[in-house]
Amino acid sequence: MSMKINDFKLEVFFGKHEFSAPYLLTQSDCESMSISQLLAFEAESQEEFLNGWLGYTEVPGDPELRRVIAGLYGTMGAEDIVVHAGAQEPIFNFMNVLLEPDDHVICQFPIYQSLFEVADAIGCEVSPWPIEAGEKGWRLDLAKLEALIRPDTKLIILNSPNNPTGYTLTNNEIEQIARIAARHDLYVFCDEVYKGVELDGEKRPWFADHYEKGISLGVMSKAYGLAGLRIGWLATKDRELLDKLVRMKHYTSICSSAPSEKLAVIALKHSDELLRRNVAIIEKNLKTAEDFFNRYPDLFEFIRPMAGPVAFVKMNIEKPMDDFCDELVARQGVLLLPSSIYGLDTPYFRMGFGRENFKESLDQFEQFLIENQYV
Repeated sequence: MSMKINDFKLEVFFGKHEFSAPYLLTQSDCESMSISQLLAFEAESQEEFLNGWLGYTEVPGDPELRRVIAGLYGTMGAEDIVVHAGAQEPIFNFMNVLLEPDDHVICQFPIYQSLFEVADAIGCEVSPWPIEAGEKGWRLDLAKLEALIRPDTKLIILNSPNNPTGYTLTNNEIEQIARIAARHDLYVFCDEVYKGVELDGEKRPWFADHYEKGISLGVMSKAYGLAGLRIGWLATKDRELLDKLVRMKHYTSICSSAPSEKLAVIALKHSDELLRRNVAIIEKNLKTAEDFFNRYPDLFEFIRPMAGPVAFVKMNIEKPMDDFCDELVARQGVLLLPSSIYGLDTPYFRMGFGRENFKESLDQFEQFLIENQYV
């Protein structure tokens, strides 16, 4: 059976605007840095990097990189890690290794499109488990999760911290989901690309540390802001699954970029410093955003993210959100992401708080609202 997969709406949308719009107010990654800035974390690293060998690397990933990644976890060793190109390759490979046509999958929603789209293209039936807006912010109903489970259910897909809402599973919810999954013998794939930029002070385990059939996705792109490295990984205690992932990788990237792996090692050795820097940027920008939203309480409904650099903001206008976002970028050069990109017909947009130039972009947004009499 040939796989026919739908267009990736977010990337099609960004393809039109990301490198032409001057004010990116919706980006989901944190502030990046230059190679020289990264190498400055370790005095001897520049010469070592420049003398690095440009041959193939090991298919599961450079051994040192896998050891450093494993150190982020509580129970993982280097043998429990498979390095991939970014986040898309591990998502695609994992789904194709684990799932069969007619498997039933439960997927948190809204969520990054490939987390359900690849399963759908394989021929699975995907049931959404919605994150709901309540009086105290975003919430997940665990009773609804259990009600969705069927005899043919194989996999639960999570994204925590969540893109686009900024909702994050609590330790209690992680424990309850693991118990539910164990009771029904289900796999749990948890996209944790924003791990490390929690904003509520609560430390949480990686899902793979918490559940033997849990698979954790990490990447250098989001919390670390190093998207150009194109380094991601999967962590799990399921050795049979890991072996299949390595064999699947023979048909995709084979191995990662050797220079990128070396740079990722340096970054992860200084993980705490990088994450502290990015949390500080997010917190500063959230304060600016909260002042902005407080000026216009009738126009916006803002739920502060629990973690990560994005939030899903409701805008009380009659115009369709797609039309508003198109008008905003065409007339003011400000890019926001409408909720339709997530398959929702609701008046929400995604705003990003991870970039240093956030205030400049927000000022342009406010100017547009004033000049066009939205406020």
